[in-house]
Amino acid sequence: MRDKQLHPESLAAHIGVGQDPAYGSVSTPIYQTVTYQHPGSELGRYDYSRTENPTRTALAEGLAQLEGGASASLFSSGMAAIVALFHLLSHGDHVVLTEDLYGGTYRLWADIFQKFGIKATFVNTSDPDQVASAIRKETRMVFIETPSNPHLAVTDLAAMAAITHDQDCWLVVDNTFMTPLRQRPLQHGADFTVYSGTKYLAGHNDVLAGALVCRSQALGRQIADIANTTGGVLAPFDCWLMMRGLKTLAVRLDRQEANARQIAEFLARHPAVDHVYYPGLTSHRGFSIHQEQAQGPGAMVSFQLWEGNRYAEFMDALSLVLPAVSLGGTESLIAHPFTETHRELPEELRRRLGIGPGLMRLSVGLEHAPDLIEDLDQALKTIRKG
Repeated sequence: MRDKQLHPESLAAHIGVGQDPAYGSVSTPIYQTVTYQHPGSELGRYDYSRTENPTRTALAEGLAQLEGGASASLFSSGMAAIVALFHLLSHGDHVVLTEDLYGGTYRLWADIFQKFGIKATFVNTSDPDQVASAIRKETRMVFIETPSNPHLAVTDLAAMAAITHDQDCWLVVDNTFMTPLRQRPLQHGADFTVYSGTKYLAGHNDVLAGALVCRSQALGRQIADIANTTGGVLAPFDCWLMMRGLKTLAVRLDRQEANARQIAEFLARHPAVDHVYYPGLTSHRGFSIHQEQAQGPGAMVSFQLWEGNRYAEFMDALSLVLPAVSLGGTESLIAHPFTETHRELPEELRRRLGIGPGLMRLSVGLEHAPDLIEDLDQALKTIRKG
């Protein structure tokens, strides 16, 4: 059976399998080496592990296949992957970005690349007209999150591809929340898919990793050259951990998503909750578009507390759900975007975007759903309005 006929869940389960011609190890070996012996006449395929490493190659090839891309590069974190992407830009270039994107991405532009002459415009990418209006003659890249972080706003990928390619600029999609098993942006016309592999792909809160998957070999070679030159590549052991995580992605995501659906419905009925943001609810503004371009709503749920100024009391009252800033692992984690993940955004901007003290972001884990609901309920009752 040819690989291209396999379901993505089968590809994920077999990632890295068959990569050991010497001994036939089913699990890809960890090639914990820096350099490689070669004949005196010429270098072999592998010469130095910053450039290429067999363990990293197995992961990159598997992830590219899973995503439906031409190639992939692996980095030491999701932010390192985005840094490599921004290195495609030159002084005077302009980018358009989702306005409520992850605070670290905002900080990368505001604190680093803005100083190098890269200009940026932040818009609501759920509105294609805003994106089209923001593009200039010097625009090289449109960078979107869908669903976005933290409001889970949905952007129409096909519409974005039509706009960006008509204007001869790249479309980049941060697909961390969805993974290749729920959404494959390259199939909808994106040029790059970027991941914080730390999250769902690795899946156990024990490794930092990032990935860039490219639609074309030409773009892939550019990114590989940048990775080799700048050096922020993923180490062999971390590659192995990420491969191990990918093998169980399908079953983890199924359970997490099923839990998230129940929790979102529970929160939507709770008197202490003002609003719930979740693409699996029919009330979600982007529900229809998300249904068309994704194979599930994912396991991230954001919600607004009625008593927003009492967020700390709510978080302190939780016992099973852990207050922590990451996501996508086996444990349920809750974050406070206003003071944590999006603190880099100016307060005026945060409030204008609806990222206020009462907004919570929940990464739903593998626990028994009724246990999670009971924990959330007892914590919410401590701040229940009235």
